[in-house]
Amino acid sequence: MIKADYITKSFGSVQVLKGVSLEVAPAEVLCITGASGAGKTTLLQILGTLLRPDMGQVWIGGTPVMELQKDQLADFRNKHIGFVFQFHHLLPEFTALENVCIPGLIAKDPIDKVRARAQELLDFLGMGHRIEHKPAELSGGEQQRVAVARALINQPKVLLADEPSGNLDTHNKEELHRLFFQLRDTYKQTIILVSHDPSLAAQSDRSLLMQDGLIV
Repeated sequence: MIKADYITKSFGSVQVLKGVSLEVAPAEVLCITGASGAGKTTLLQILGTLLRPDMGQVWIGGTPVMELQKDQLADFRNKHIGFVFQFHHLLPEFTALENVCIPGLIAKDPIDKVRARAQELLDFLGMGHRIEHKPAELSGGEQQRVAVARALINQPKVLLADEPSGNLDTHNKEELHRLFFQLRDTYKQTIILVSHDPSLAAQSDRSLLMQDGLIV
């Protein structure tokens, strides 16, 4: 599902990635671990097409994404890549359902289809009874579930999550981790997680350790 070949990236004089290659199978949950500054988030942003590498290529579902033009890349990202971050980034003026719908509306899908898919995802994630609530009325764990539903609304090929449970208490963290594996089992979702959490790495299908810009 994902292949990266010799990815390098520097910021000024600092080389953050020094030739990273990896492959991720369909419906695999991969956890990338390592100390702060190892290059994990930079790698995830390149895999998610938010950053361009200095060298190397990334394929998602067979598409060489670094060869796409800016508008093509934005369209590909919207339709095929879902993102979950440590901070949920929900829009405070919209309800849970409306927040989940936004990427589908950007993709110009029919609104009835988008709302039905959003309802299905929120039900699956245990949030069906909270669809009309705004973010301020939801707990941290509930907000992150809404963020996961939003990431999945366009049925992406891959879901990328950067420290998704870093802001949650132990109970909500464990619940969110369980959700990722339910998504793999139910929707055959390919997931790449960046995390400092050893329990999440242990549960994953595979974990990789990054150190000084390389997978070691």
